[in-house]
Amino acid sequence: MDVLSDAMAAMRTGRPHAGRTEKYAPWGVRFVSPGRAGFHAVLEGSAWLVPADGSAEPVPLGAGDVVFIARSGGHALVSEPGTPVEEIGLLPDGTWPKPPALRRVAGRPPSTVMVCGAYLLDENRPHPLLSELPDVVHLPAGDGGNGALRAALDLLGAELADPQPGTDTIVTSLLDTLLLLVLRTWWLQVRGRTGELTGWAAALADPAVAAALRAIHSDPAHPWTVGELGALASLSRAPFARRFTASVGTPPLAYLTWWRMTMAAGWLRGPDEAPLRAVAERAGYASEFAFAKAFKREFGMAPGRFRKLRAAG
Repeated sequence: MDVLSDAMAAMRTGRPHAGRTEKYAPWGVRFVSPGRAGFHAVLEGSAWLVPADGSAEPVPLGAGDVVFIARSGGHALVSEPGTPVEEIGLLPDGTWPKPPALRRVAGRPPSTVMVCGAYLLDENRPHPLLSELPDVVHLPAGDGGNGALRAALDLLGAELADPQPGTDTIVTSLLDTLLLLVLRTWWLQVRGRTGELTGWAAALADPAVAAALRAIHSDPAHPWTVGELGALASLSRAPFARRFTASVGTPPLAYLTWWRMTMAAGWLRGPDEAPLRAVAERAGYASEFAFAKAFKREFGMAPGRFRKLRAAG
């Protein structure tokens, strides 16, 4: 089981969306995005990313650069620092408004061409990996090892520039792919800097802890014990528990429960309307009562009520 893919699936709710935009300088846009994470990729030209609160310096972006905004604090993109900005908020359906048609200047190409994407993240139950990401993940074009990320961005840009039958599904799939590639590229870069990996990101790089995580994610319904998980990691019970807790931040069986409940919440939100008994079994509980008790302890409400509230809104 691919633990990083599972982490991405646990982070994201709803449907991602994206747009391709062309700009003539001077230009400036401020994004107000509650509950959203997203990325901006410069295909041609240049831009500057300006954090909303002014707590950090503007980030220069060149052709091929990608920035991922992990938290929804708002930010701006401008042609140059100090450029006035137009504020853009989300529409009622959760998407960004389409940019106005570009008034082209004969013989003068746009100064900036960008692809931007947005994701709705579960901020009520964030995955531990999300909290370890910096507010802004900057992946410069000059860094090595980003070939797959660049290829996916080129495909997304081409699809958005010339929509065809099937574009909606292709764009959604590419956005999920891009989120994974951004997370993986960041993780590989940090892993390459000795001593900088901490927390859940470090757990993925630890063969012993990663083996236990893969087992839990592959079969969350299995009645795992600390001894069993330690054996998979080739460690005795106590050393394994200490090592797992130090990396992941919770003891092994506490993480197992957290992951079971995370998956159960996703199944309850899903369109298949699986009976509660089936959800309980998939989450590793022998009875619907035991599952409901554990679920309420995690979410503060019964699973049936959770399903109704999510369906309503």
